[in-house]
Amino acid sequence: MQQYQQVSWAIPVILSITTTLIAPGACDGAEHRVLKDSLLHLRIPGPQEWSEFPERPDGAFLEIKFSANPNASVQTFRLRQQDVKQPWRVLLNGKELGRLKIDENDMIAYFPVPANTLLAGDNILRIAQDDRSKSPDDIRVGEIVLDSRPPQLALTEASIEVDVRDAETNDRIPARITIQSELGALQTVDAQAQDHLAVRPGLVYTSTGRAKFGIPEGRYRIFAGRGFEYSLASTTIDVAAGDSMSRTMEIRREVPTAGYVACDTHVHTLTNSGHGDATIEERMITLAGEGIELPIATDHNVHIDYEPIARRMNLRRHFTPVIGNEVTTTVGHFNVFPASPEARAPNARLTDWRLIFDDIYRTPRVKAVILNHARDLHGGTRPFGPKLHNAIVGENLEGWTFRANAMEVVNSSATQTDVMQLFHDWMAMLNRGQVLTPVGSSDSHDVGRHFVGQGRTYIRTPDHDPGTIDVDGAVNSFLQGRVMVSYGLLVELTVDGRYGSGELATVPNETVRTTVRVLGPHWVQAHHVALYANGKKVREQPIDTEQINATQPAVKWSGEWDLPRPSHDVHLVAIATGPGISEPFWKTAKPYQPTSADWQPHVIGCSGAVWLDVDGDGRKTPAFDYAQRLASQSHDLPTLLERLGSYDEAVAAQAANLWHRAGKSLAKSEINEPLNRATSAVRAGFQAYFEAWQETERARAQ
Repeated sequence: MQQYQQVSWAIPVILSITTTLIAPGACDGAEHRVLKDSLLHLRIPGPQEWSEFPERPDGAFLEIKFSANPNASVQTFRLRQQDVKQPWRVLLNGKELGRLKIDENDMIAYFPVPANTLLAGDNILRIAQDDRSKSPDDIRVGEIVLDSRPPQLALTEASIEVDVRDAETNDRIPARITIQSELGALQTVDAQAQDHLAVRPGLVYTSTGRAKFGIPEGRYRIFAGRGFEYSLASTTIDVAAGDSMSRTMEIRREVPTAGYVACDTHVHTLTNSGHGDATIEERMITLAGEGIELPIATDHNVHIDYEPIARRMNLRRHFTPVIGNEVTTTVGHFNVFPASPEARAPNARLTDWRLIFDDIYRTPRVKAVILNHARDLHGGTRPFGPKLHNAIVGENLEGWTFRANAMEVVNSSATQTDVMQLFHDWMAMLNRGQVLTPVGSSDSHDVGRHFVGQGRTYIRTPDHDPGTIDVDGAVNSFLQGRVMVSYGLLVELTVDGRYGSGELATVPNETVRTTVRVLGPHWVQAHHVALYANGKKVREQPIDTEQINATQPAVKWSGEWDLPRPSHDVHLVAIATGPGISEPFWKTAKPYQPTSADWQPHVIGCSGAVWLDVDGDGRKTPAFDYAQRLASQSHDLPTLLERLGSYDEAVAAQAANLWHRAGKSLAKSEINEPLNRATSAVRAGFQAYFEAWQETERARAQ
């Protein structure tokens, strides 16, 4: 939901262009008529979607008037589109030829013009946002050409065969091939139906490592990769009409992930969810092409088994599929797994969290329950929005019982304007006492737009054979928090050289030594790494990209931080960030429901939480438990504040919440004097809680 200010000016109703510029065709006597040689910025009246676009668009829609003769056979409109998020219709003389592809990528698209659609004399080509879509969508469209040939001939002036091989073994390997035009747009290609390919504009996934496709003459840059763990190969080619050429491209595993399996916990298909564009067969190809070893099938409110499809397509050796379900209710979406194929799906019509979780956990075999995209609005509910949730203390304000055991902190199809928001939410939930595993996922419904495996979770479990992963063992490790979250980076955190993500570390010394390593392939950069204790940043370091170790290019940064032994149990989390990727081979997406027209793309990686058992009771004691004990022992605010003196900001915030919930005042006139005598951590905790409470009051007033 956009919350930034709507502009007040009125944009033009129409942009009309007339041209009859004619250029010779590339071959076969084809005629190319350039109708618009540049890109135009379009947006219907309403707020500016992105500040990178001018405040005033060129128009609300594009209309081109041109002269022609009737076409006895199929012809083609070729155009370039950028940043399309809403449905836009392409009409010729009032008849719809198709729609711009809903995809923010820069791409060249082709639209067939059926025989007898062109009229003698004047014709009108119109590109306009669907009248039923009311959300303003900043797009660019143009470079429009009318080609006298049908699309297949326009796209097969030349042919290219690409062979992708593992540089270590020389074996062909499943891969993603990206084709970029000389101007930087994704180039549509012609790949006739082949059961080992999944094809979209500028993108060919191959499950065998081999792909052959037609392409117009021109200069192109071709990339080959296989998801986050692999290198990226690229080559530039010049093809002329009639050329037939081949290229072998080698990639290698760069990011060391031994002992971890690459899991995407949020995977959809058009076949079973009814939206997006990836058929279940294409999904098998894309999973292999992105190197996802443990995919969780989470179509909406159904249990889907990839096993028979993967075996029929001879892809089962590349991954171990898991049956799951996105329980899609009006009060939240929950991914649940593993499930039995014959089990009844949980009732998605329920609206009470207690009943929803009861029904989920009654489902045979289900152990993992993930709260998805907690900051997004679906069905009128934003689970972690300020109207329902105090983000500082992890409290549901309606008294809903939270029984999920994991939550998404990265969803690469539904990114947040503030890349850190969900990470802070997760750490606050840990402070509340919720045992939650952090999750990275793709939520992919598509082949190319928001692709599978871009966001992913690495689970610590044996990974020697991706086709025979122990699912129960992986799920148990997942629930213990033995994970790392990846959206372009990985972060390893160990304490005293022994304890990793999800573990409880004993603290025998006055100093706690933490070791952090930031990993990523050569085509990703890391700029910053930080360490958090109970959600509070306690160490940080800029990363110098010029100091990458040449012998270990996947290691973006490694180092140690010594911390003084805290006075109570805390959880430690390491998070690294870097600049987002603008290239089409792995482009980072814009926010799904932005809160600002300004946006900065990032890649990010996060360790799981390592708990320090400072009090020696053998358990992970959260900030809430300490606050609850101190509040019960304190009959007035000065006493509570004094007892909080040796505790951190997270405990103080929980204590402020308990004090407030007991009916005590937080009026500054009443608490300022004793609060001024408190420690800086206590003051900060009370202030953070007070600001979150005020945000809730504003949200409820609206």
